[in-house]
Amino acid sequence: MILVFGSTGTTGGEVARQLIAAGQKPRLFVRTPEKAREFQGQAEIAAGDLARTETLAPAMKGVEKLFLVSAGLQGTSQEIAAIDAAKKAGVKHVVKLSVIGADSPSLTFSKWHANVEKHLMASGLKWTMVRPVNFMSNALMWAATIKAQGAFHQPTGGGRWAAIDPADIGAVAVKALTAPGHEGKGYTLTGPEALNGAQYAAVISTAIGKPVKFVDVPAEAARDNILQTGMPPEYVDALLDLFAAMKAGKADVVTDGVEKVLGRKPGTFDAWVRRHRAAFV
Repeated sequence: MILVFGSTGTTGGEVARQLIAAGQKPRLFVRTPEKAREFQGQAEIAAGDLARTETLAPAMKGVEKLFLVSAGLQGTSQEIAAIDAAKKAGVKHVVKLSVIGADSPSLTFSKWHANVEKHLMASGLKWTMVRPVNFMSNALMWAATIKAQGAFHQPTGGGRWAAIDPADIGAVAVKALTAPGHEGKGYTLTGPEALNGAQYAAVISTAIGKPVKFVDVPAEAARDNILQTGMPPEYVDALLDLFAAMKAGKADVVTDGVEKVLGRKPGTFDAWVRRHRAAFV
């Protein structure tokens, strides 16, 4: 049995759907079962909450492998608790969604994930770390202003990053969960090319057939705007830490991680935008 955390989210959802497509019937750990309706009849649903540790043991009964994902600073302690519960329940292998750089952390996000990685490595459980760069789906945060203004705003200047399709992250995780040979390995995953904000705007513009402009903004202005969305301040600060690194050229990295695991190139941003075109028009 494979247990999947975060199946109503971006990456966990990809893992759940791709496991089912591969003939598996995973167990899905969900806080709100109604949000997992698409999986009814194709997966077991285990109602629970990472914040309520008493719900972990029942969900892990009979589980051999686990896909672990959470969000934000609070997720650090929750993932550590999940690892401890997995060990107690006899889980054999944990595939953790981490982040690029967690094996040598310098940014806030990578430091958060590094703490969990260290705990998992010391647990005695078999492990695989999946360390992606920014998701292509993060571009959905630009959709509202692209619709309203034909522009998106981000404090990244001319910095480039190789965003990755969440479907590729999910595919790597599924491979690690269903095939041997991935234990004790960490996979740093990026998309096929690093682009800057203006280049991402150009790709979106071509895909949706209307002009889209990238606007570099001061970090403080970005912080104020993001805080208005209700995002927790510590997460906003971590995001600005990432943006600063991107602007400084520290995220300009392309790896062959996807190809090594899947035997194919990762998907392009153009292909991702065309699949999600309706979000931007």
